[in-house]
Amino acid sequence: MAMIEFKNVSKWYGSFQVLTDCTTSINKGEVVVVCGPSGSGKSTLIKTANALEPFQKGEIFIDGVSVGAKGTNLPKLRSRIGMVFQHFELFPHLSITENLTLGQIKVLGRSVDDATKKGLTLLDRVGLSAHAKKFPGQLSGGQQQRVAIARALAMDPIAMLFDEPTSALDPEMVNEVLDVMVELAHEGMTMMVVTHEMGFARKVSDRVIFMDAGKIVEDCTKEEFFNTTRGPRAQEFLSKILSSH
Repeated sequence: MAMIEFKNVSKWYGSFQVLTDCTTSINKGEVVVVCGPSGSGKSTLIKTANALEPFQKGEIFIDGVSVGAKGTNLPKLRSRIGMVFQHFELFPHLSITENLTLGQIKVLGRSVDDATKKGLTLLDRVGLSAHAKKFPGQLSGGQQQRVAIARALAMDPIAMLFDEPTSALDPEMVNEVLDVMVELAHEGMTMMVVTHEMGFARKVSDRVIFMDAGKIVEDCTKEEFFNTTRGPRAQEFLSKILSSH
């Protein structure tokens, strides 16, 4: 059973088509990396998965529930899909602990004690338990992003979406975030990750989706993507990315 399924998904901004007939599926426990040049539709695709971006054509299913169907309870659906953004989206006026517990209390109806316990366990897991009482502005970018991952995990998601989670970070902070993601992947979390970090793709992804101009151009195993002859567009992209790292 596919955990996330896209069927002929198309999207327009006015007359400009940003996604064209995108079809792919991500199975339970699979880690899929989505890459491609800027403006290729990667972030838009991942945001349609939990209806942060509406789409005009096609279907998306999360664990069998149709994202676009009229009767679908989107807040409930979103609470089951962890989302980690490029910019950490933490509440600056709330402490780290409050950031970790707010969604659990408001959306899942957990008690403050239960939510705090869960939040602090996850904070420890991302290596930041010493910072529970601080505010986001007192942490480095890499630390804030690790808090954002812990916050998403606190909701007990069935899958995690990552939209360029390291692109806003200083280079020396990238690995501390990727390490947490690698660990998650090894634990069997279903993950869809938009990223340029090809080392991460090589290390933990099961599949790589390459997008260009709003279309899925390649959708193959990581071995095929890195080792075999792909289309010219993907080759050109890879050679640029690999030479710049």
